[in-house]
Amino acid sequence: MAILYPYLIIVLKSVTIYIFIVGAIRLFGKKELSQLSVFDLVFILLISNSVQNAMVGNDSSVQGGIAAALGLFICNYVFRFLLLKSKSFSNAVQGEEIVLVLNGKVLQDGLKKARMTEEELEMAIREHSIDNISDANLVALEVDGNISVLSDDFTKKSVRRRKKPQLMHP
Repeated sequence: MAILYPYLIIVLKSVTIYIFIVGAIRLFGKKELSQLSVFDLVFILLISNSVQNAMVGNDSSVQGGIAAALGLFICNYVFRFLLLKSKSFSNAVQGEEIVLVLNGKVLQDGLKKARMTEEELEMAIREHSIDNISDANLVALEVDGNISVLSDDFTKKSVRRRKKPQLMHP
């Protein structure tokens, strides 16, 4: 058991960091998850580098890396299981969709809750080939960070995912 103790500590540290990062992402807004800018990508890379030592400490061995990865896989599996089984857990972690436009009218409370400006909303609606907010029957920020737009008689639904920045290869 004494041999496994250091790796158990790595697993526990990794799970703690995982829970912290999920909580921080949830706290700072789901919009960022699907609308990655270059700054967001750099931020995520730096966060991962900054927490690496907190997870594995001075242990740069293969076993230490496997212990950290195992802890993250297990934690991710448990989170996914709980998301499927518990609506209240899912709402707490992922939140609920936020209605931004209803019957062509901007809902200011929705924009405030989504931390979006009207300009960002207009841009998102244009990405769905709709010129004016008044032409959108329903616009919602989904739990995954994507924006869904329903127009006309609610029979045409458009969901466009923002393109993630591509890494340049040398």
